[in-house]
Amino acid sequence: MKNRLILFLILFVISIPLFFLLFTYLPRATAIKANIIVDVTKTSGPFPDRWKALAQGGEEAGVRMLENVVPQVSELYPRFIRLDHIYDFYDVVSRDSSGNLSFNFDKLDQTVCDIYHAGAKPFFSLGYMPPVIAKDGSLIGRPNDWNEWSLLVQKTIERYSGYNTVLPCGNFYPFWKTDLYYEVWNEPDLETFGKWKYSGGKSYSDLYFYSVKGANNALNVLPFKIGGPVTTALYKNWIQQFLNYIIANNLRIDFISWHHYSKKTDDYMNDIININKWLAEDSKYNPYENLPKIISEWGYDSEKNPIADTEIGAAHTLASIRNFITANLEAAFLFEVKDGPSLSWGILDYQGNKKPRWYALQMLNSLDGDQIIVDGEGTYVTALASKSDDKISLILTNYDGASRNTEAVPVTFKNLDPGKYNLTKTYLNGQKEINLNIETTNEEIDLIGEKSIIMTANTIVELELTKTNEMD
Repeated sequence: MKNRLILFLILFVISIPLFFLLFTYLPRATAIKANIIVDVTKTSGPFPDRWKALAQGGEEAGVRMLENVVPQVSELYPRFIRLDHIYDFYDVVSRDSSGNLSFNFDKLDQTVCDIYHAGAKPFFSLGYMPPVIAKDGSLIGRPNDWNEWSLLVQKTIERYSGYNTVLPCGNFYPFWKTDLYYEVWNEPDLETFGKWKYSGGKSYSDLYFYSVKGANNALNVLPFKIGGPVTTALYKNWIQQFLNYIIANNLRIDFISWHHYSKKTDDYMNDIININKWLAEDSKYNPYENLPKIISEWGYDSEKNPIADTEIGAAHTLASIRNFITANLEAAFLFEVKDGPSLSWGILDYQGNKKPRWYALQMLNSLDGDQIIVDGEGTYVTALASKSDDKISLILTNYDGASRNTEAVPVTFKNLDPGKYNLTKTYLNGQKEINLNIETTNEEIDLIGEKSIIMTANTIVELELTKTNEMD
């Protein structure tokens, strides 16, 4: 009996590492390897640009945060740049000697001009509460007089959407001042930003009501959009209760927004699935089903995480964009443009140096023309592809947060015009490999076997295929 007990204990001790290895590596053993098929006839229309949006947080008060990074940002061709802390960082509101509110947008104008010089439109987060308005002097508190908040919103919209507004950097064409977005507050559910409730007490509903009141009072303005509730994540109660208040008070809402930070790249697509499902649960929400849906901040981690500044962060960015790029989403704002004086969430550091996520976004700019529907993606390796008159572009991403997956990825380009092609392979670090005069076989070019694309974990590779003038 004693010998059996000893034998059992020995077997048990031996089995522990075996069980650990089994549960560690079994998921990888069953993972699907990629076998990429790019059929250039399988297109789905113009390549979406909803990823071309960036957000800048309030990293440093009293400083033009974007002044030294305009050239770097312009290289990414963003559509919008979201700006936070517009009231507390830019000294917009004060009181005159009579106690009346006085508005000065000079400092904010400078940063708005930086956004325009980067080729983007501003997207305003309406916050925070100016101390001269706040009931308790707090940036995250209620105002003494809600009508003063309404007036502030009105003046902001008249300033940046006004027909006759001339900024220090020039009088822009109406296009640049049309359809600007005004988002009511920033993460109102978060303790740091006021812990507003969707109803009762310190109510975001009140904040939204008086913001819309100010927006409706704006005079001589071009079309613009106002919306919310811009919560820290997508919450069913917030969305439905917020819309219930909108319905009950017949309020204007032009878009629905929220934030989402997650290491799981399919979470962003799941947001769209969920909100569409919630809006379909009751017919009273039907008028809001087609409102623009905006993730006004997204990224790898809501906390300052140095991993976001590595190849893992870059691969996460492209794999996430691949998942939401075809969704019913107006825009998704990657957070953020630039670090403060210490490490934060920037795709650029404080001095304007480019980080891996910046290079990942730049790589996406090679995708133009029509999007190609790619077949054969795997568990880890995903793909985005496009076709224009002069080139076929394919970007492969091997995102693995555990940094263990390595694959030799076969790639086949199908239904090509017969002839010879040049193939350029570009890595995230800028390294290039060029193969000239690759000839089609049965209208295909196969990169298989020894020609497969070797991808270690969190590698990003762009393949660009251009037709030569040579014909046999």
